[in-house]
Amino acid sequence: MDTIASFFSFITTPVSWVIVQFHTVYGALFGDDTGWAWGLSIVSLVILIRICLIPLFVKQIKATRAMQTLQPEMKKIQERYKNDKQRQSEEMMKLYKETGTNPLSSCLPILAQSPFFFALYHVLNSIANNDTVGVINNRLLDSAQQAHIFGAPLAAKFTDSSSDVAALDASLTTVRIVTAVMIILMSASQFYTQRQLMTKNVDTTVKTPFMQQQKMLMYVFPIMFAVFGINFPVGVLVYWLTTNVWTMGQQMYVIHNNPTPGSKAQAAYLERLHKHVTHHGKTRGRGEKAIVKAIVAKGRDRNEFERKFINGLNKAGLAAQADGTVVKSETAVVAQTEDGTPTSAAAPKRQQPKRQTKAKRQSGAKVVGEPTTSLSKSDEPEDAKPAAFAKKGTQKSAGGTRSKAQSGQRKGPQRPKSPSKK
Repeated sequence: MDTIASFFSFITTPVSWVIVQFHTVYGALFGDDTGWAWGLSIVSLVILIRICLIPLFVKQIKATRAMQTLQPEMKKIQERYKNDKQRQSEEMMKLYKETGTNPLSSCLPILAQSPFFFALYHVLNSIANNDTVGVINNRLLDSAQQAHIFGAPLAAKFTDSSSDVAALDASLTTVRIVTAVMIILMSASQFYTQRQLMTKNVDTTVKTPFMQQQKMLMYVFPIMFAVFGINFPVGVLVYWLTTNVWTMGQQMYVIHNNPTPGSKAQAAYLERLHKHVTHHGKTRGRGEKAIVKAIVAKGRDRNEFERKFINGLNKAGLAAQADGTVVKSETAVVAQTEDGTPTSAAAPKRQQPKRQTKAKRQSGAKVVGEPTTSLSKSDEPEDAKPAAFAKKGTQKSAGGTRSKAQSGQRKGPQRPKSPSKK
């Protein structure tokens, strides 16, 4: 770890300078040598870094969703060229180029944050070894060594011996309790963040190896944090716990307001959006309009939740437009059907002709659109009788008896009589 921290020593001076600037502010409020001043300086460093990394986080979300969409195509390529690894790699790169995706984009926030993490570790490790580092001089070094967070020194570690902890004016039991609690919270926050991503923000209609990999990482990452956390100083644990909490809150915000299509989070979001739109009669804000516009543009490719949303609007007398707005169906010139094809909003439904009652059929009443025919004495209508009794050339007399054909014999083969008739 020391070798890795030394490798990122080029950023040690900027990180130490930022910490000192925040310490100046918080020291004036809580005291220069307090754990609050140094601890809040580290927390503020995390917040500053994560704010700067928001554009990369947005790119990570887009890359992750693009990779989820490409998983079926990637699987086809792997099956088609399973015996030719070179051709498989070429087709994969071609697919990435055509769709404009980059598999490494999902790792950009972690990669960009790594130098700051190791630089902070190098700063705190130097404080523990009583060495000046960056812009931290001897005066600030003494102040940082006296700072305690819940009784644990800023530079103390879980694996430190009692003599090392005593040199920092602390108790070994207190240090291990504080570090153990922080490691558990750090691992739990990482697990919860990954779990809510897998259970709420993943398209459940697509089963791909990517989902299995994410599920495996959901358990691997917390274990890694627990194993490596015992070698981290308290200040680094504060840094990593803060960044995990930030990531968890950021992930919750994205899942709540911009969920993955086809996920459970999208179903909950569209249900809230439906209640909001039907209550106000319109979409409010660019975010809602963008969601509705994307759903309308999909047409027949809408998933189950999106079709349910469009149908719900239609039942409420509203119609989603191509620009993302929602208008009343009576005022809309063109409305969208379920499959996305335009149709007239005010088109009347075609009325089916009413069926004649039994009394009218027997009395010979006329029905609009039907020829006038005489009815037999039988209770059932003529069209309900077997086809054999309605053949061309037969007639019914006024008394209800059937006359013979002019030739005296029916053409064609004779139908055998039913055994039940005599």
